[in-house]
Amino acid sequence: MSEQPAMTPAAERVLEVVEKLFYDNGIHAVGVDMIAAEAGVTKKTLYDRFGSKDAIVRLYLERRDARWREHVTAVVEQPGRFGPRRRVLLMFDALESWMAAENPRGCAFVNALAELPDPDHPARPAIASEKQWVLDYLRRLVRDTGARNPRKLAASLFMLFEGAAVAASVDVVPGAVAGARDAARQLLDAAL
Repeated sequence: MSEQPAMTPAAERVLEVVEKLFYDNGIHAVGVDMIAAEAGVTKKTLYDRFGSKDAIVRLYLERRDARWREHVTAVVEQPGRFGPRRRVLLMFDALESWMAAENPRGCAFVNALAELPDPDHPARPAIASEKQWVLDYLRRLVRDTGARNPRKLAASLFMLFEGAAVAASVDVVPGAVAGARDAARQLLDAAL
């Protein structure tokens, strides 16, 4: 994640406001005038604090990613007697609870990727970082199970995970995350 500017109360308000505005309306539909008005700051304050709308988008995604990671690790690493196999499956529980509370319009990172096709956009590394973290975390969890070919299994689980998030957000497959969890269980059984 990139270095964040010092967060004054006004800057914090801006980031709280854009969390809702960008997610609910889309990045391109939200202009700097709307952000300033909703946050109760001037456009000058926005540019002085953040430099550009692109920088605000990057910070929005980085902060959402930090919250997502905290959520996942809290679910997966909760105190208790969960073995390595169960911890892999808890990733899907984390996804399901996050989607219920935070993702009614689907994955914020997939949505942002669709809106930011330029690979040089300053927010693109934040999108890639979130996806890479999920894959790396799955790799670590799978490695702990002692599965044969853990990299391949983690990649398959990652595709199930991401596919479930997309399918659930458009309600194409009822119970998509639960179905993906069941498929993940079968993949784990076959690999152990």
